[in-house]
Amino acid sequence: MTTSRFVYLDGELVPYDEARIHVQSAAVKYGASVFEGLRAYWNPAHEELYVFRLPEHIDRLFGSMRLMRMAHSLTREELTRSVLDVLRKNQVRTDVHIRQTAYIAADGDLDATGPVGLAVDARPRKVTERPGIAVGVSSWTRIADGTMPPRIKCSANYQNGRLAMLEARANGYEGALLLNGRGKLAEAPGACCFIVRNGVPATPPVTADILESVTRATLLELFRTELGQTPVEREIDRTELYLADEVFLCGSGWEITPVLSIDRLPLGTGQEPGPLTRAMQACYFAVVRGEKPAYRSWLTPVYGR
Repeated sequence: MTTSRFVYLDGELVPYDEARIHVQSAAVKYGASVFEGLRAYWNPAHEELYVFRLPEHIDRLFGSMRLMRMAHSLTREELTRSVLDVLRKNQVRTDVHIRQTAYIAADGDLDATGPVGLAVDARPRKVTERPGIAVGVSSWTRIADGTMPPRIKCSANYQNGRLAMLEARANGYEGALLLNGRGKLAEAPGACCFIVRNGVPATPPVTADILESVTRATLLELFRTELGQTPVEREIDRTELYLADEVFLCGSGWEITPVLSIDRLPLGTGQEPGPLTRAMQACYFAVVRGEKPAYRSWLTPVYGR
């Protein structure tokens, strides 16, 4: 289900059903596209919609295009305007997930280059009433920097996570965790992972075959500035997951999702999120909705209030 009646496509706002690219494009045939998933949050008291950390997402999109050797003429101004135009044209006044995609539209072989198109769409934010999810450690291995670099937010990379999620659901889980080629925790499909062990929050380093997540960077800062914690970036063994006090996933799409069990081993009570997870959830949602003035620089207002 989409929120958008209009989609930004190559410089124009077009009706949703007319936002198309050719089946023979390199983006379709070979996954030659990179993207950003962003969130915007509605604050009814402010009567404002805030896009969260839009400049950082644009920086990462530029980095992905560089690593994919995509020659383009896209500017920071256009990338910013494309997101704001979609939200304004669709008169969005609710929480949404935004996808901004740069793709090679030309027909060609594996090394196809050519014009880079830009598409932006907005969809409703998924809301769950569950206190947390059950996950399993996947039999699939996380892709590595020397194969399909996860530092690039490339559409083709997400087949790795898709396989893990299909396996997880077949096994009765709601999510998955992927280990890297060294047998250490990497991330979940579409999300980074934090554990809390002996009261200390920890997360795999950016060299553990993870996406350099904007949300992960946000939480590392909030742990220090708002929760008085000193988070650690280090390698995490599979068995540490089972011994952790708390585990949660984080990302623009997943926001902060508590994990209640791993491979059917309960974490804490196995019934509710732990105290640090709950504290971070409350802090994070206050920040993204503009309720903490110290972090207003992370927010881009859509309607200019």
